[in-house]
Amino acid sequence: MCDLLSEKRLNPKQMLSDLMSFSMRIEGLARDVGIDIEGLVPDHIALRINDQSVAELAHKEWLNFGDEISNAVINGRPIIVIELADKPLFLGQTIECLELPYPAPGKSYPQEGWEHVELVVPSGAESASDFLEELKQTFPKMAERWDTYTRAGIKTKLSSPKGEGERLPNPTVAFKKDGICIKLHPWSLKQIVESEK
Repeated sequence: MCDLLSEKRLNPKQMLSDLMSFSMRIEGLARDVGIDIEGLVPDHIALRINDQSVAELAHKEWLNFGDEISNAVINGRPIIVIELADKPLFLGQTIECLELPYPAPGKSYPQEGWEHVELVVPSGAESASDFLEELKQTFPKMAERWDTYTRAGIKTKLSSPKGEGERLPNPTVAFKKDGICIKLHPWSLKQIVESEK
């Protein structure tokens, strides 16, 4: 069964070896967006898998690399969070957690594998629109380029995803291009998980 993961380059060892190229792509997207990511904490990285049975296999394999700290249903599907035992380097800092979302019914991603990084930008904002206004103050280049994103092929999304039992509002601003995504939010995933308890 692990052969299926290897065929798709979704085996954890393969994915960890692909982290450097993923981080270079993320750095390129951050430059295009106008975000200075130096000094921001990369909270966690996430992968995308299109098939339920492949997600189950990946989930099982990743448990050999850390401990499951959350298994929450968000928007109708399980989102697994694994705290990694050996924290890999990403964007020059160690990554504590991996997010493995099970596939959403009827939704298919153009590519499977590493999909996004979430970065913490501390804020007291409770809505995504308020958080966006703060981000524009923090990153003036982002504010300048905001109206040019569509022409540059950058999609933006404001959301406030929330799992059952979460007490912290975690507004999110996301930037997506060429199958990868940067998400900015005020609280770390571990803080959100703690708020559920």
